Amino acid sequence: MMQTDMAAPDSSLPFPSTLLSAYQRGVAILQAAEVTNADNEAFWLLEAGLGVSRLRVYADPHARVGQADWARTEPLFRRRASREPLQYIMGTQVFRGRDFLVNSSVLIPRPETELLIEEVLASHFSTVDCHMVDMGTGSGCLAVSLALDCPGATVSATDCSAQALQVASENAQRHGVADRIRFFRGECLEPLAAGAFEGKVSVIVSNPPYIPSEQCERLPREVRAFEPLPALDGGSNGLAFYDRLLAESPSLLHPGGILVMEMGMHQSENVRRKVGEAFIVKTIRRDQAGVDRVICLERTSSSWTV
Repeated sequence: MMQTDMAAPDSSLPFPSTLLSAYQRGVAILQAAEVTNADNEAFWLLEAGLGVSRLRVYADPHARVGQADWARTEPLFRRRASREPLQYIMGTQVFRGRDFLVNSSVLIPRPETELLIEEVLASHFSTVDCHMVDMGTGSGCLAVSLALDCPGATVSATDCSAQALQVASENAQRHGVADRIRFFRGECLEPLAAGAFEGKVSVIVSNPPYIPSEQCERLPREVRAFEPLPALDGGSNGLAFYDRLLAESPSLLHPGGILVMEMGMHQSENVRRKVGEAFIVKTIRRDQAGVDRVICLERTSSSWTV
């Protein structure tokens, strides 16, 4: 990932010796860097660095902070001031009410992606024994959620990044479903192309890279400088991975199986145009902003040309 220089601490300032002064110093660092929501983020970073809650700061504002404690905590504020995402600094992100480990090897899970799980839960596959696939698993938030929320499911998850697969594996262990998820390294669905999975998959989910390449350079700094570019860049028109999913998934899905994909803004019509005889469009879900965010395709019994 792109490395950035953090603002150097001002050695002329005395170290903040109380919880209140530490909080105030943290807010000042964040506000100087024009970080939005600095007041709340300062509490979260204090908790990460000092192990104290917001309530503790309110209840005991003059509690002492040692020099070593502040020396451990100030770099967290400097990292955030450089626009490193708070989730990477804290090391976790909430997805469907559960904490998932994250670092700069994986995309930070977004609330919109939860719609993929909701679509699967609306299908009968959520209550039967079946095999599910998560393409481009990243942190593993989708694969782990499928295993937790669909008790009869076994899951295969793919990713091209060994570092991402390590994070996903740790999250599977963390949530107690490591025995029901297998991880495979490789591009798109290629690791599952061998005959063992042919026609035996009921559900494929994916939040593929879908941002057009030229737009990646205009993303907010928190995204473009820190999140993994391969998890964002969907090629010249943002649709490269939809082409691959539509080409590679029919051989894995049995008739009636579903392919559930997240889409970017203004992509719904273009994705629908690409659907060939192997699928019919079953549903499209909109996010809270009214954007067509998730498309669910049902595998037909036709030949799998796209």
